[in-house]
Amino acid sequence: MDYKNAGVDIEAGYKSVELMKQHIAKTMRPEVLGGIGGFSGAFSMKAFQDMEEPTLVSGTDGCGTKVKLAMVMDKHDTIGIDAVAMCVNDIACAGGEPLFFLDYIACGKNYPEKIAEIVSGVAEGCVQAGAALIGGETAEHPGLMQEDEYDLAGFAVGIIDKKDLITGEAVTPGDVLVGIASSGVHSNGFSLVRKVFEMTKESLGTYYEELGTTLGEALLAPTKIYVKALKAVKEAGVRIHGCSHITGGGFYENVPRMLKEGTRAVIEKNSYEVPAIFKLLAEKGNIEEKMMYNTYNMGLGMVLAVSPEDVDKTMEAVRSAGETPYVVGRVEAGEKGVDLC
Repeated sequence: MDYKNAGVDIEAGYKSVELMKQHIAKTMRPEVLGGIGGFSGAFSMKAFQDMEEPTLVSGTDGCGTKVKLAMVMDKHDTIGIDAVAMCVNDIACAGGEPLFFLDYIACGKNYPEKIAEIVSGVAEGCVQAGAALIGGETAEHPGLMQEDEYDLAGFAVGIIDKKDLITGEAVTPGDVLVGIASSGVHSNGFSLVRKVFEMTKESLGTYYEELGTTLGEALLAPTKIYVKALKAVKEAGVRIHGCSHITGGGFYENVPRMLKEGTRAVIEKNSYEVPAIFKLLAEKGNIEEKMMYNTYNMGLGMVLAVSPEDVDKTMEAVRSAGETPYVVGRVEAGEKGVDLC
């Protein structure tokens, strides 16, 4: 008896590492110390020593049950983008610059080519975020997971000067809310998605005129990474008063997280076009509107609160980063929360 007969193939692990090295190399930053394959990743902080009070910010998350779609469709090259996005967007929400990322892949059986395909997406997400992929782990769990199953999660660390932290304390009645378009469902609410649509190749391969693509492609579209857009806003000289990443819990849970006591967000639902995938999901699943806004991003992946005089600069900065902004509402005095009207 040996480890391979027990279900863990060490040689496959070695091959996975070799196959993923080319993808990892694309993410490197000058601050990364050492090569790939060490017991830990090292990152120099020397470049940030001129900050008044350098502060680390971190985020960790996974892709939820969206990985099930990747398995059914046998398409694994974008799910890694989702894993990175869910972590670095939270860091960007605080005003931080993502520095590095580590991934964790748990699988029933290590198929090196599949693992490398997953990591290629992780690397692409890191490139989009400007973060280095400095480490990770691929763990085989025979007997715990089916051979063709896997799960993916990650952890990111960023930096910001403490004085530039976006905490929501600067939010003021009269602030304008600017939303930034999402790419679709992103990585939240897929347990409900999987109840509405059959998770079969036939169902996911169905073309919908209103989507302009197949159902599977629309659902698997990777989560937007907003790091560059928020950096562009900062470089335009705009002080973001509050920032909300619209993830699990939709608008009702996430928007209030960027507010201070005594302020209330008012979002106008007709201020932008809700993407077709959400309309289809609500129709096919007979999901009431409030539940949709309480579960999904409904087309807005980020919501920013800025001063009225900074709206034009904010919109232009977001556009310059290749994203689509909308003026979606305002901040009023009142009980902390959000109204959708």
